[in-house]
Amino acid sequence: MTASPIFIPAIVCSVTILLWATAKLPEYLTALMFFAVAMVLSLAPADIIFAGFRSSAFWLILSGFVLGTALKKVGLADRVARLLAAHISGSWPRMVGGIVLLTYALAFVMPSNMGRIALLMPIVMALADRAGLGAGTSGRHGLALAVGFGTFQLSASILPANVPNMIMAGAAESAYQVHFSYLSYLFLHMPVLGILKGLVLATCICIMFPASPAPIQVTEDTKPMSRAEKRLAIMLIITLGLWMTDTVHGIQPAWVGLAAACLCLLPKIGFLNEEEFAKGINIKTCIFIAGILGVATYVVYSGLGQAINDYLLGFLPLDPAYPFRDFASLAGLTTILNFVVTANGVPALYTPLAQSLADNTGFSLVTVLMIQVIGYATPVLPYQSAPIAVAMGMERVPMRDGMKLCLAIALITFLVLLPIDYFWFSLLGWI
Repeated sequence: MTASPIFIPAIVCSVTILLWATAKLPEYLTALMFFAVAMVLSLAPADIIFAGFRSSAFWLILSGFVLGTALKKVGLADRVARLLAAHISGSWPRMVGGIVLLTYALAFVMPSNMGRIALLMPIVMALADRAGLGAGTSGRHGLALAVGFGTFQLSASILPANVPNMIMAGAAESAYQVHFSYLSYLFLHMPVLGILKGLVLATCICIMFPASPAPIQVTEDTKPMSRAEKRLAIMLIITLGLWMTDTVHGIQPAWVGLAAACLCLLPKIGFLNEEEFAKGINIKTCIFIAGILGVATYVVYSGLGQAINDYLLGFLPLDPAYPFRDFASLAGLTTILNFVVTANGVPALYTPLAQSLADNTGFSLVTVLMIQVIGYATPVLPYQSAPIAVAMGMERVPMRDGMKLCLAIALITFLVLLPIDYFWFSLLGWI
């Protein structure tokens, strides 16, 4: 009797995901073990297993580390932090809420999650330094998580600001010729997945990571910008402009970021030497992210993802007579898929099933496509979202802290925000 063709992929992926979820081994080591096992056993071609290293996300992460290190070295991060201090200092809730709001506001003008994290993290950490929140403190971890969670989760409500959104939009267009309007998408998701979820995020961080930031003395910055600060500021403005207009010139944000990182590293005209580059790059986080992307690609390649989809569909209690139960079931389906292929892979598996799901629920095809946003925007564990994992890696936030916040927000989302979202869908006539 031969084993099922998906038996070995199921075992390898399950063990890898379990190790990431429990943090029994360092995340980067688990990723390296996945690479080793997959290649030794010839489970898939190298371009599948190492797909993470070829992805634009990996190179944008690497570029982000370089840009963040340069911002910190030349003092520009601290200068911007001083400007922000006047508006978000004064209390812990105000500081956390201000940073969460900043992550959401920036998503409207900057399309890349990783780029926003690269820009914000050194600034927010400089602000933490000024508030007396030193390395390893609960408050500092809370601010790092505010950047990561705010950047990824809230941006799901803005169509071009999130990678899973774009994958979903592309898959829907190619499979069903469905096109999404920027404003209609924003109006559907912003009230609950943007505003209310932002309030939930800020509240959870304030409660779970209590801190008493020292008062920040806000004084007028009389020290003129150094030549290095001016050059880096100009380069970042150009980089930001290219990120914001990627749909016009067609250059992906990752390659814009990589070019900017190369400029930062060039002798004489750059900002970092070899030693500073080696110190600033968290190679462990880069390997971890490449592992996440590699597992997601392998799940699709091996057929494991489709098998899981087919299996779960047999258990979904779909019935047009119970629309709320159908709504919750579809959101739950995307949440389960998030465990297997992470947020970026969910739309690739879910979207091809949308027409069948619409037929079994009575919802329109577009409604079924929109429901998945709730699930992939709400990771239950940090590894399911590359931007969150990167933010945690940049400030070395313990995995348990990220897991606690993930679980708390997921619980509140599915118990409180999901019913509100159902009501909002109904009010707008989507259901």
